[in-house]
Amino acid sequence: MRFKSALAVAAVLTLTAACGGGGGGESSSSSNEPVKINFLSLAWQKESVAANKQIVDEWNKANPKIQVTYVQGSWDNVNDQLVTQFAGGTAPDVIHNDSPALSGFASDGYLLDLSDKLPAELKSDIPQPAWDTVTFDGGKGEQGVYGVPFLQESQVIIANKKLLDEAKVRIPTNDDPWTWEEFSAAAKKMTKGGAYGVAWPMKSPVNKTLNLALNFGGTFFQTAGGKTTVKVGPEEREVLQRIHDQLYKDKSADPAALGQGTADPLPAFYKGKFALLPTGVYLRQQVVEQAPDGFEWVTLPAPKGTSAQQGAVSQTLSIAQESEHPDEAMKFISFFLNGANQAKLAKGDWLLPTSQTAAADPAMTTKDNGWDVATASGKNLVVAPFLKVNGFDEWKSKVATPTLQEYFANKITIDQAAAKLVEDGNKVLERYQR
Repeated sequence: MRFKSALAVAAVLTLTAACGGGGGGESSSSSNEPVKINFLSLAWQKESVAANKQIVDEWNKANPKIQVTYVQGSWDNVNDQLVTQFAGGTAPDVIHNDSPALSGFASDGYLLDLSDKLPAELKSDIPQPAWDTVTFDGGKGEQGVYGVPFLQESQVIIANKKLLDEAKVRIPTNDDPWTWEEFSAAAKKMTKGGAYGVAWPMKSPVNKTLNLALNFGGTFFQTAGGKTTVKVGPEEREVLQRIHDQLYKDKSADPAALGQGTADPLPAFYKGKFALLPTGVYLRQQVVEQAPDGFEWVTLPAPKGTSAQQGAVSQTLSIAQESEHPDEAMKFISFFLNGANQAKLAKGDWLLPTSQTAAADPAMTTKDNGWDVATASGKNLVVAPFLKVNGFDEWKSKVATPTLQEYFANKITIDQAAAKLVEDGNKVLERYQR
């Protein structure tokens, strides 16, 4: 997943103690001293780090009595670091993470429930589907809000404009995207002269396919009687089968891309080896930076099934339960994630802001580099059901990834893949529900 990118900062700096002993004891600050808050940021791209630091500096200049220290972290090992810090009472006050990580920390009592602390303006500016990604059972049988969601990723299609124009296919728009049938037909039409219509890099196939499965209502998990099990029915099979058909029935998908990571097909894309690359919105940055002079490309919306829904994962800001300054931390978060600042952060990370104000910013709606298509795709994002499943990470790594790799390599059938996902998957989930 993008948020765990191997390109992230190589190592987390030692994160300084933020809470003066924690546990809600007396503050070490006198009335004449500023409240001090530590903010753990996982920004890693140059533009994003610069935007983060700029916003912190602006806050500190405007709020001399509440001073924020920027602490650089890394997506590579942040959760291991936080486990140690929570246990030792040295966690930062404000914590940058992604929504799947919040559930475990919330149920262990390490994160503050923000439900009663969210300012009305901030709460209303972010749509409910984004809040759903950070709403979990905090371990007491009650739902709480354990972070503020601010950046999200969606799937789009990056297309070679020359090959697209030559094929004379209908150009999909935000209001009228391709159906999967139209997408497959376009890929077939563009497969000629040694070039393929589409490339599906499937080294890490799970998040891409499960998020797109929501196009047909595929959830992959079901809960009944308090027990969650794996489900691979007709809805879940739709996207899997359609991608497989492009590879082996239509032969419109480039087999060379199959074992590659997300960005690996780009050199072949620039050379015209294929026309369409379904990918996350963030990959547009690499195309802007790396594409050879004269190469023309466009961003297209992802195809739709019975709906255009996709699963959403959010980047988040949370407050440590042990923070001695939760109210001040919330004030900082509200400033950091206001509409104008979210637009800066989204631009720096090439992702989508959750803020409706930010989404309307001219920087987010320009046609340059496909921002208009990318930002519009945010309206289709709903909480990814699988991210609420206890044991999903193990199911993903030990069962789903190797099974889907085998299926897309045509080594097993869709029935065999479904059986593995369900039978082996339920054995994994059972251990988390005892």
